[in-house]
Amino acid sequence: MVSKNITIKNELGMHMRPASLLAKMAATYESNVTVKFNGKDFNCKSVMLLMTALIKCGSEIELVCDGADEEKALAELSEFIESGMGE
Repeated sequence: MVSKNITIKNELGMHMRPASLLAKMAATYESNVTVKFNGKDFNCKSVMLLMTALIKCGSEIELVCDGADEEKALAELSEFIESGMGE
């Protein structure tokens, strides 16, 4: 299991479009991918769960990857989040 703390830079936070892109990208990995925020765990492969997290700009999340391709998943997903998730 590997993890990384990341600050959300999107001005509008984790709204529908970035959540959808992140979930779609996370689904390509064999590993379990979880976002930890405000003491709760959210399956990163679920758009709806990411939306219910209510993650706003400036919020710090922990991205956790656990499985066969965890290192690759963490590197690529954290880079995507840090880049603004397409925004």
